[in-house]
Amino acid sequence: MFSVRPVGRALLVGLTVTVVAAACGDTGTGTSTVGSGALTGAGATFPAPFYSKAFFTYSQQYPAVTVNYQSVGSGAGIQQFIKGTVDFGASDVPMGSADITAAGGPDTLTQIPATLGVISIAYNLSGVTKLQLDGPTLANIYLGHIKKWNDPALIALNAGINLPSAEIQVVHRSDSSGTSYHFTDYLAKVSDEWKSKVGVAKAVSWPAGIGGSGNQGVAQAVTSTAGAIGYVELAYVVQTNMTQAYLRNKNGKFVQASVPGATSAAAQNTSVSPTNFSITDEPGDDTYPIAGFSWLIVKTSYSDANKGKAVAYLFKWLVTDGQSIGTSLQYAPLPTTVQGLALSNVKLIKAGGQAVLS
Repeated sequence: MFSVRPVGRALLVGLTVTVVAAACGDTGTGTSTVGSGALTGAGATFPAPFYSKAFFTYSQQYPAVTVNYQSVGSGAGIQQFIKGTVDFGASDVPMGSADITAAGGPDTLTQIPATLGVISIAYNLSGVTKLQLDGPTLANIYLGHIKKWNDPALIALNAGINLPSAEIQVVHRSDSSGTSYHFTDYLAKVSDEWKSKVGVAKAVSWPAGIGGSGNQGVAQAVTSTAGAIGYVELAYVVQTNMTQAYLRNKNGKFVQASVPGATSAAAQNTSVSPTNFSITDEPGDDTYPIAGFSWLIVKTSYSDANKGKAVAYLFKWLVTDGQSIGTSLQYAPLPTTVQGLALSNVKLIKAGGQAVLS
């Protein structure tokens, strides 16, 4: 029997995706081809809705492969991979040199871009259905400089809208988060003060607000707190009917987070790699300014040949045919060049000393 705990209106604080095979056989492709085994992974909450459905779908096709994915945040996922307690990690920010060294060095792992998403600015403000923001104003809210919804800077951006005098309740991530990395990367590009005082990282010293664990936790805090604002991956916003702001992009257009907006942002970086992955604040009339890739981190060598095959074929499928699953969940397909990088990195995986894919 299949068992899966998907993201839903309950906004689970710790999403665990468990896919269990319905039978011991498979559906047409033998175990000797795609491998077999119980795979465990942990990490980013950003792609968790996509992984939930994708892993379930794959296991239906190939029941000899089971997947248990815990969405505990990018930082925790990297640490579990380093400790060797999971078969793969997941992070919205590729591992840096220190973490790669701690995991065994660059020859022991590969990093695979898996999906492309957008970070929405969600808010809870009764009677206001079309809030407009720009980068400097958003940065000043998170710096704690703008404290009320009727601040002159917000009034100037929202002519004709009756903004209340209520306090702004700022919500941010409390855990080490790739979503926070992309968000702070954007703020550092639009605010010199943010860049110098706070910086860009998966975890920063937040000048204002309260923390929530995971995208789920931030979404829960925003939906339950009048006057709140927070940054949340779009899938969670859509699934829970949150209200999202319009954000002024680099071309001066006010846009909401969307799949086309992510695709437009990704098109601006034609040489994506684990060391060149930022696509925030990119130009283009349709570009949404806070977008980013999410990455899988896997070992390049598995002594268990069946498990190594299972990892390689699962992720080959995920970055090709599996991409279609993400669209309905508000994730954009990988651009052709990035998909090529993903496939090249999947081909580095060896099982029993032999490359799995040619």
